[in-house]
Amino acid sequence: MSQSITIPYLPLKELNARHATEMKEAMAEVVDSGWYLRGEQTRLFEQEYAQYIGTRYCVGCGNGLDALTLIFRAYKELGILQEGDEVIVPANTYIASILAITENNLTPILVEPRIDTFQMDDSLIEQHITKKTKAILLVHLYGYCAYTEKIAKLCDNYHLLLIEDNAQAHGCNYPLSSAITNCLRRLSSHLGQSSKLVGSRCSDNFPFSIFHFPFKKTGSLGNAAGHSFYPGKNLGALGDGGAVTTDDEQLAEVVRALGNYGSSKKYHFDYLGKNSRLDELQAALLRIKLKYLDQDNERRQQIALRYIREISNPLLRLPSEEYAKNSVHHIFPVLCEQRDRLQEYLCEHGVETIIHYPIPPHQQPCYAAWNTLKLPVTEEIHQQELSIPLHPLLTEEEITYIIDLLNSLGRL
Repeated sequence: MSQSITIPYLPLKELNARHATEMKEAMAEVVDSGWYLRGEQTRLFEQEYAQYIGTRYCVGCGNGLDALTLIFRAYKELGILQEGDEVIVPANTYIASILAITENNLTPILVEPRIDTFQMDDSLIEQHITKKTKAILLVHLYGYCAYTEKIAKLCDNYHLLLIEDNAQAHGCNYPLSSAITNCLRRLSSHLGQSSKLVGSRCSDNFPFSIFHFPFKKTGSLGNAAGHSFYPGKNLGALGDGGAVTTDDEQLAEVVRALGNYGSSKKYHFDYLGKNSRLDELQAALLRIKLKYLDQDNERRQQIALRYIREISNPLLRLPSEEYAKNSVHHIFPVLCEQRDRLQEYLCEHGVETIIHYPIPPHQQPCYAAWNTLKLPVTEEIHQQELSIPLHPLLTEEEITYIIDLLNSLGRL
């Protein structure tokens, strides 16, 4: 491959062009309908996305930050959370996760991640739990599943809410334990269905969400989850968009009302709400792209496994193959002590990269009170992380070129 070629980090135009005909037809249908908010397209997307994730309810909203903010706000309105309550959150997350907590006058408790998984270290959580701790916000960072059975047990033992930030992990699976899987298979067989429980409610006696054995999707593992449909996500709109998924009917109703100015009935306002709704156009486009999400994620998985198996350079640290199997690879992180020089090297050879993220939340000016905190693992990740291209349109030749570049990398 010529060194003059440019491999973009994420060619959004080309990725969306694959579905251009369907998307243009859908946009024309929305325009012709004369109905642009809270209409049929939004209703259908919410139904289809809830079914895909495996929850009973999905509520569309304006963006991913709003989704998380509305979840915390709804729990406050329901009297389950109070101002000043503590929420455990990974220290190395994107700042939106933390903004949703502080926006609700709740207190974030930052917990270090594991350097080998980038996810919150579940062995450190319990020591941060106090009488004020009421929730854990789990972030499936980079598209990797952050859920563990230990976290679930902590939530159960301490009566904590488990809220998921699923902004980067659309379609990611968590492998169920063999005991749970066997139980669900027996239940499925009892209901006369051989492979999965179908529909958001199987029957009045068995009100379970969808389970695709032997997995359950992120976004259905906790009490509620926030999702982002920012254009660059694995499931991205052509503008901002977000959603909340949950099995809690009351929570879903309050979230929907809060995002509609606090109103569940026209001109009747139960809450001091906000305007945060998924519009008909974005919902129609997301319905199309949802059909191709698993296929795209499978391709991402194939590329990630090539990177992991074929990149071999002592200057670089990559995710482990075993851990990477439970990921939709929204971001493929590489750690390098001389990250900035590595980025320059790849740029010089026509490969675009991005840093996720150069400054951790506790060192940001907006959280000045935290600036003196020492979080060495978080800081190491933020100082060394570089994201290399990983998207469904990468060719085998391009993948090989990137691998060869990284393998030929000598002293920086």
